[in-house]
Amino acid sequence: MESLICKHWHHCPAEEVTTLLTTHPDRGLSLFEVKHRLEHFGPNMVTAKKQRGPLIRFLLQFHQPLVYILLAAAVTTIILQEWVDSSVIFGVVIVNAIIGFIQESKAEQAIESLKQMMTTQATVLRDSKWMQIDSIQLVPGDIVRIQAGDKVPADLRLLSCRDLHVDESALTGESVPVMKKEGTLNPETILADRHNMAYAGTLVTYGQAQAVIVTTGDKTETGRISEMIAEAEDFSTPLTIKIASFSKVLLIAILILAALTFAVGLWRGKGIIDMFMAAIALAVGAIPEGLPAAVTITLAIGVNRMAKRRAIIRKLPAVETLGSTTVICSDKTGTLTENQMTVRRVFAGDEYFDVQGNGYTPDGRILSGGAAVAGKMPVALSETLLAGLLCNDSRLVEKDKIWHVEGDPTEGALITAAAKAGFLMHPTTEKMSRLDVIPFESERQFMATLNKTEAGNVVYLKGAIEKILDACSESLSVDGMPAMLNKQDVFEKADELASNGLRVLALARRKVDKDKLDIDDCMSGLTFLGLQGMIDPPRTEAIVAVGVCRKAGITVKMITGDHAVTATEIARQLGIGRVDGREHEKPETLSGKQLESLSDEELIEKAGSTSVFARVAPEQKLRLVEALQARNHIVAMTGDGVNDAPALKQANIGIAMGITGTDVSKEAADMVLTDDNFASITAAVEEGRRIFDNLVKFITWTLPTNGGEGLVILAAIMAGVALPILPVQILWINMTTAVLLGLMLAFEPGEKDVMNYPPRKPDSPILSGILIGRILLVSLLMLAAIFSIFNWQKSIGYPLEVARTVAVNLFVMIELTYLFNCRSLTRSMFKIGIFSNPWVLVGSGLMVVLQLLYTYAPFMNKVFHSAPIGANDWFLVVILAFAVYGIIGLEKGVRLCIFKKAR
Repeated sequence: MESLICKHWHHCPAEEVTTLLTTHPDRGLSLFEVKHRLEHFGPNMVTAKKQRGPLIRFLLQFHQPLVYILLAAAVTTIILQEWVDSSVIFGVVIVNAIIGFIQESKAEQAIESLKQMMTTQATVLRDSKWMQIDSIQLVPGDIVRIQAGDKVPADLRLLSCRDLHVDESALTGESVPVMKKEGTLNPETILADRHNMAYAGTLVTYGQAQAVIVTTGDKTETGRISEMIAEAEDFSTPLTIKIASFSKVLLIAILILAALTFAVGLWRGKGIIDMFMAAIALAVGAIPEGLPAAVTITLAIGVNRMAKRRAIIRKLPAVETLGSTTVICSDKTGTLTENQMTVRRVFAGDEYFDVQGNGYTPDGRILSGGAAVAGKMPVALSETLLAGLLCNDSRLVEKDKIWHVEGDPTEGALITAAAKAGFLMHPTTEKMSRLDVIPFESERQFMATLNKTEAGNVVYLKGAIEKILDACSESLSVDGMPAMLNKQDVFEKADELASNGLRVLALARRKVDKDKLDIDDCMSGLTFLGLQGMIDPPRTEAIVAVGVCRKAGITVKMITGDHAVTATEIARQLGIGRVDGREHEKPETLSGKQLESLSDEELIEKAGSTSVFARVAPEQKLRLVEALQARNHIVAMTGDGVNDAPALKQANIGIAMGITGTDVSKEAADMVLTDDNFASITAAVEEGRRIFDNLVKFITWTLPTNGGEGLVILAAIMAGVALPILPVQILWINMTTAVLLGLMLAFEPGEKDVMNYPPRKPDSPILSGILIGRILLVSLLMLAAIFSIFNWQKSIGYPLEVARTVAVNLFVMIELTYLFNCRSLTRSMFKIGIFSNPWVLVGSGLMVVLQLLYTYAPFMNKVFHSAPIGANDWFLVVILAFAVYGIIGLEKGVRLCIFKKAR
């Protein structure tokens, strides 16, 4: 049975393949042999790999330093018998765990999609009888038939075929159906060029074939991809890495400060119980209880904003990852391009004509020498366009104001080009009705129609240049007169068009005196009309988006299954790999065959300098992502096919296409584009940067509160005086300000220049040295203001409850004014607009109301040990709070001036 394993089925002759598989093309396998092979190879399905159970996945959500800090806060509040606060903190932890649990298990879902994709009906030959069976029962050696509309049930070696075309875009990225044929191929032939093979999960679009199954289930190309999905490493996002690192440092700092407080108190002769409670108070004050909630809510707001910009987020941290992206690896077809073939240039009557407009919309001008073709159109041009319209089996339809082609994309391009010259489909075909047709066949490489015209019956042909020119004896001059045909010149013109990435078709005609069409009518005596060169053009908005990425310091690379010449030209038009001042140079391109010969070290080197990767296989896409990550890049990878799924999962952020994408690619991705448009990725990157900025603003705002509270407790212990704030009061400050003040920063609109600077370095900390300095400054200002005012009021006879109430209000008001400082980390609040974020004003108003309740409501006085204070106390609180705002505003202004001078 091991003899059934062969690496190069495409290289073996058909007779050798059937011999190796011990089967017969006219009888198939016996039922006994099928049973034996089914037991050996297993059912024809992708088997799911064993994953962690749901309980383990849920418990792992708690395995994070930040969650440890929250749990510590919850335990301390239980010790203090503050049941409401402990319930709130535990609630935050549980909600975060549930969100993370729901977002996981992408690999299992992707493999499940693969299993569904491969399950279909198949026509199989067994014991000399053709029968319909479930594809899950197929085994290697089975003889099967496939025809238009069938999904290929397993990996097949073609034995015989007739005009077989297979859509392999989901597997290879090839933008048009691939013509298949028998024969043998070189062993090194890449998967996309194996024209004698058909692969599981691909779709037959035209023709029929008889084939032998060579591999089933996990051994198929689709099965190998499922294995790569399961093995692909799940990378932590930049945000989770930074938050984890930050949380560890914070946890160590809190424990050291708490231990120091406890030790100093004992050294000063204080009681163990009192010092333990003081240490708990410091820990409660230093733990940023609102940080996990702020991260979750900020990311959730980002998800909502991105959805409005046509990007659906499947995993919350992916929102911020986009803001850290340094390289975007994009597929070509449909993402960077229109996914609509468009005629760009026409060669007729020894002249070139340019065709404007993109896609199947029949709008656009035809230009000659840069000027629109005015008045009467040159005969050679009109005949070339007319031939493309009449020798055609497709049609254009308009639905919801969008034009689509029903049929072959190449024929749709020919119909659109003719419409731009005024030849509309229905009036023209009614006036010049079809009498007969010879459909396209791979052996002939042309299609012919016989049409009734005013000048008599005319045969129109379109097809491969070599075939058409062989049958032509003359050409048509620009004014419609017969002219000598220079075949060499036409070949040179065709090569020139092809070098610009255009797919070229030749068109010809012949007048006949008959109503039926024979092959002989198409083999000689034709008049060459012209050439039409077409391409799937780049999206206009994608060109702009690539430029925005370049300005933002993000490198865009094209990874496609399409041919190198076409991919390189499209990349040049998009500006991928462009160096300023050298706009016309083509980007560096590497083919899948060249890539295969590179070692890992060579690929890591090449991955940085190469902009276009063409004709690549699924595992090569995965290698490319890994090579870029080895260069410390944060990689975003787009894709829509089954072949893209492993690379999507490996990438720091996988981006699937919502319209054309397979279920497998969507399940493996972190983000799905609802419009399949590259420009939406740029919008998402901008949103990701804004989100990270807002998270940094929140952390810069919240840490001085925690630092100030910790320093106040530490200073009181050191000085041997009463605590200015109690643990329960610290919890009040932390929980209320985090919700009503800090979270309002999540709604902050992005800075206008957010896409004008390079991505953050992956290894850079969350907080810069400048921001750490500002946090320390605000913490020290809080310590100085609160500790001095508390002790001064105590010295002049203020009751302890009143002095503590003033201290709490001063804490809150400094946080409130500092919040407006943090709306921008570099600019003044007046520069960004006071009312540009109304939620900050709403939150500040509600916070003031809550502080009035805290100060004057009797039930609040009882719960939080607060007391009413006088107008003079409020005046002092407000003056000191605005003083802190002014000092920080001055510090920002000085730094901005220094920065401008340095530039």
